[in-house]
Amino acid sequence: MSEFRIHAVNVLVIGAGGAGLRAAVAAAEAGCEVLVVGKRARLDAHTVLAAGGINAVLGSRDPEDTWEQHFADTYKEGYGLGNPEMIEILVREAPRAVQELADWGAPFVRLPDGRLDQRYFGAHTFRRTCFAGDWTGRAMLKTLASKSEGIPLRERFYVTSLLEADGACFGAFGFDLDSGERTAIYADAVVLATGGHTRLWRRSSSRRDENTGDGMSLALRAGCTLADLELVQFHPTGMLTPEEAAGTLVTEAVRGEGGRLFNGLGERFMERYDAERMELSTRDRVALACYTEIAEGRSGPNGGVFLDISHVEKAVILDRLPRMYRQFLEYQLLDISRTPMEVAPTAHYSMGGVVVDPASTDTGVAGLFAAGEVTAGVHGANRLGGNSLAETVVFGRRAGESAAAHARAAVLASRPRDVVAAANAQVASLIRSGNEFVRPMQRDLRDLMWERCGVVRDEDGLKNALAGIQELIARVADADVAPTAEGYDDLAHVLDLRGSLLVADATVRGALARRETRGAHNRSDYPALAEPVTLEFTSDRGLRARAVPTLAPELARLVELTPDHEANGRLLE
Repeated sequence: MSEFRIHAVNVLVIGAGGAGLRAAVAAAEAGCEVLVVGKRARLDAHTVLAAGGINAVLGSRDPEDTWEQHFADTYKEGYGLGNPEMIEILVREAPRAVQELADWGAPFVRLPDGRLDQRYFGAHTFRRTCFAGDWTGRAMLKTLASKSEGIPLRERFYVTSLLEADGACFGAFGFDLDSGERTAIYADAVVLATGGHTRLWRRSSSRRDENTGDGMSLALRAGCTLADLELVQFHPTGMLTPEEAAGTLVTEAVRGEGGRLFNGLGERFMERYDAERMELSTRDRVALACYTEIAEGRSGPNGGVFLDISHVEKAVILDRLPRMYRQFLEYQLLDISRTPMEVAPTAHYSMGGVVVDPASTDTGVAGLFAAGEVTAGVHGANRLGGNSLAETVVFGRRAGESAAAHARAAVLASRPRDVVAAANAQVASLIRSGNEFVRPMQRDLRDLMWERCGVVRDEDGLKNALAGIQELIARVADADVAPTAEGYDDLAHVLDLRGSLLVADATVRGALARRETRGAHNRSDYPALAEPVTLEFTSDRGLRARAVPTLAPELARLVELTPDHEANGRLLE
C-alpha cells in the first residue's frame, strides 16, 4: 500500500485522554473544525486509570486552604524544579476547571450540603482532592467525551510523524490500525496530548502499548525541546501478582482513606522514613522507603511490602475504594477488607517532557501546542497526587484555545509534498521480513530500564543502560513486521519501539548528567542535592543544563526547601 489519503482540518488533536478532549472542546467552542485521533478505543485512553482524584482549592473540608498554599505544596514537593508560572496557572485555574467538570455532569462525591467533597492525598497541607470513588479519571473522561460528542474522533489511528517544514507544523501522518490505510492530516494547528513514557520500565502502571514515549519522540523529531526525562515518578504501590497485572496501580486513595504500610516482619516501617506524615508522605519518599525495605530483605513472599486497609469498615471501602476492591478480587481472589495487599513500586508518571510556553502551551515549533503528561514544567522532581488530572483540564483548555487562535490567524501554510512523501515512505519501508521480533525487544528494553535506570541509579548501571539501548537500536533495524488480516499492530509496535529507544536514550543521558539525588531521581553515588537545573534535550544540540526560573518574593517565603529535602539522599548513604 503506497498511496495515502489527505484530510484537512483547522485543529488536529493527537490523543483522546483528558488533555486531548479538553483541548478539542476549547478549540471547537472557538469556532474551529476539530479532529481528534487516538490509538485506543473511545473512552479507553490512559486517563481512565487515574483513580484517586483531582486537586483544586475549594475549601469544602478545609476553608483555610488557599491557592498560595497549593502552589507552595506543589513547588516544594517538586524540589524546586517546577516552573513557577505553570504551577501558578495550575493552582489558580484548577477550581474553575473542576467546577466546570461538575457542571458538565462529572459524578464527584458531594457533602450533604451539596459541595464537592475533598480528601487527603500525600504531602498536601489540606484536603483538596475531589474524587468520584476511586475511578475519578474514568468519570472525567466520560464527562469530557459527552461534552465533545459532536467532535469527530478517529479511533485506532496511529500517528507516525508530525508534518513539519521551516519550523512550522502543518499536520501529521499516520495509519489506521485495522485497515492500514495511511492518511496525511493537514491542520492549521496541532495539539499533542499523548501521555508519558513510563511503559519503558518493567513494572509500570501503564497498560501495554500506551505511554511508550511516542509523543515525546514525535515532538523531538519535529524540532521540539524535551526536558528532565530522567525525572520519572515511581508510585509506591503497584500490584505484584499475577504476572499480567504486575505494576498495575494501587491508588494513593487507599492510603488517603487510612491504609497502612507494613514490611514482611509486620513493622509499620514508615516510622523510620517520615514519622510525621507516615503513609501520607511524598510519593518519592514512600517509594524509596518501600524499595529500601524490599532491597534489605524485609519483604513479603512475592518481594513486596504490605498495604493494609482492613481496619476500615467494609462499607467505607466499598463506597470510597470500589475499584480497588474489585481489582484485587478479580486478579487475586483477595478481599482487601480482610487481607493486606502485597505491593511494590511501579513506574507511574513522567514529570519531564516537551518544553512549552506556560501561558500558551506553544512548543516553539509554530502551530504545535502540547498539554498533559507529554509536557514538562509543572511537577518538578516529584508530582503531588491529584495534580495530574488537574493539569490535563487546565492546560488542555489553554492548548485548545491557543491552537484555535493560531488556526484562525493562519494564512495558507506551506505543505511541501516531499515532507509528506518522506513520511509515507518511512512507513512503507518498515514493512519487511526480518530476524528480530518486536515484543521480545520491548521486554528487553523494559528490563534494562528497570534494572539500570529504576528507583535507585548509579553511574555504572546507567552506562550499561546506554550500551544496552545501542544494542537494541542495532537489533530493531532487522525487525520482522508483517501486518495480517487482523490488523497493522505489528507496524505500530516497531514504531513504538523506535520511539521508545530514542526517548530511553535521552532519559538515561539525563540521569547520568543529573549528579544528585532530587525527588524521584535517586543516585546512590550522588546522594546530596546539587544546584537546581533543568536538563534540556534536542535532537541537534543534545543535552544542556538551564537554570530554573526564580520565584517571586511573595511566593519564595512559602516554599524554602528544608533539610527534609535531603532525606532521600541520607537513606542512600
